[in-house]
Amino acid sequence: MALIDDIGQGPVGIDTAIFIYFIEEDVRYISTIEPIFEAADAGRIEIVTSALTLLEVLVVPYRAGNVALAERYEAVLSRGRGIRMVDLGRDQLRRAAQLRASTGIATPDALQLAAALAAKCSNFVTNDRRLPSGPDLKILQLSSYRR
Repeated sequence: MALIDDIGQGPVGIDTAIFIYFIEEDVRYISTIEPIFEAADAGRIEIVTSALTLLEVLVVPYRAGNVALAERYEAVLSRGRGIRMVDLGRDQLRRAAQLRASTGIATPDALQLAAALAAKCSNFVTNDRRLPSGPDLKILQLSSYRR
């Protein structure tokens, strides 16, 4: 079964690496993730990520002085059809702390999962094998779907 089929209906949480693979057209993953972004652009699903993603994707382009790539990332994340960045307020920070306390995951991962949970996502797409599924959020490992 394809990743897009397992995502189903409703909003889907997307980890930072997935945006990097998509925007930089990583040949290992683009054919697997492109249908997700096409479905979002067509209004069939909503992609959700935390505002932390913006910080994470901008570091390498800024370090390399690649302003055009930084602007492309920001455009996709802030103006891409079907893509919503969840701001990290007190509720998300509290939820992330609870996730860290109960699972031991790193702070950035906890923030991403807290944002997905706040947006009522039932699935979260990542390539990070350390993230555990929970009763409210199923982790979909991108590498498991690679064609």
